[in-house]
Amino acid sequence: MSLRSIILFIAVCSFTAYYIYEPIPDEIEERWKLMLTNSFFRSLSHLADLSEFLGLKDYMGVMYFITLAEEIAPVSDKHVKVTEMKLDGVDVLLYEPKQQAGDHDLRRAIIYFHGGGWCLGSSRMSPYDLLARTMVTEVDAVVLSVEYRLAPPHHFPVAYEDVYRVVKHFLQKGVLAQYSVDPERVAVSGDSAGGNLAAAVSQQLQKEPGLQVKLKAQALLYPVTQALDLNTPSYQQNQDMPILTRTLMVRFWSEYFTSDKALFRAMMTNTHNSPETSSLLKFVNWSTFLPEAYHRKYNYSAPAIDGVKGGAALKNRLSRSFTDPRASPLLVPDSALRSLPKAYVLTCEYDVLRDDGLMYVTRLRAAGVEVTHEHYDTGFHGALMFNTWPTEFLIARRMTDNYIEWLKQNL
Repeated sequence: MSLRSIILFIAVCSFTAYYIYEPIPDEIEERWKLMLTNSFFRSLSHLADLSEFLGLKDYMGVMYFITLAEEIAPVSDKHVKVTEMKLDGVDVLLYEPKQQAGDHDLRRAIIYFHGGGWCLGSSRMSPYDLLARTMVTEVDAVVLSVEYRLAPPHHFPVAYEDVYRVVKHFLQKGVLAQYSVDPERVAVSGDSAGGNLAAAVSQQLQKEPGLQVKLKAQALLYPVTQALDLNTPSYQQNQDMPILTRTLMVRFWSEYFTSDKALFRAMMTNTHNSPETSSLLKFVNWSTFLPEAYHRKYNYSAPAIDGVKGGAALKNRLSRSFTDPRASPLLVPDSALRSLPKAYVLTCEYDVLRDDGLMYVTRLRAAGVEVTHEHYDTGFHGALMFNTWPTEFLIARRMTDNYIEWLKQNL
């Protein structure tokens, strides 16, 4: 090998090592595996930025490759029957235990909403398929996984309306009987943006007149709960952490509401609030709702009241979206929380959304709701879904086991 070849080889290896290496906290298990996994996400994000800059394809259109790469064709197996269908016009995957001879008992049911920032993800992705099968076999539950419509083609409140229609339809006694579901043992659940949707649905169902069947539980996995303050301690601490950086979460929020880039720029500087939204900042005052241990060096300062630059119609519409509890379930008075079903909330230390979950736990408990909170000191955002080869993490197994055990005990 020539000297030039050796130098080139060393240069390529050095660049690769530099690109892959990230200053990930020592507390996180399997750090190098996380670095390697995140290098794929970062590469795709850089490609998406370049594509959008060149006018070839928008950012989320490129990032959707993550969804396509993980999609499978869910099929029945010897334990689980899988049916693709529509409920009230919305695509869903129905997972049911295979009937055994003489098996006539009513079962639990879990309505699940996938994550992905309302812009990515699918119930057909292999991690969600595996989780659904695990819930069927371990909890003996009927699982309804909802394929809601995504942004940016479909902005808020389309995703919420899709999942709400499915839940309302499924909670009819005749429908539950059709699938041998016990009306007293139905839960909603979801991760990240799906946790946001599950929390919002739980709140809104209380307002539904004449609803005969009520939810028994809500299980929220590192949920998004508010869009007003995007500079909480966890947003600051974990702004560059895998798998969800602050920039990406802000982009998810802005794309959920509008394709107008002015909102993204305002959210990045935390100046997207207006006088109309400022009265609700009391619900996200983390100096009040975060346990003292999470305050650390950060001092509370309310987000700036500047507002999105643009026409009055755009600003008014976006202000209504920010404060709508269907988008930000944290922004409701205690009276709207008191009669909610028991809750399971999972949070991760190294996650920009950590404080969203912690504040919701604090407020639910203050309102008298029974809450089981599991915090993972070594956890990172999305960890539970890293449950398939080659990105299978040990922490995903522990999270899944604890989540499944809670469902067994509480549903």
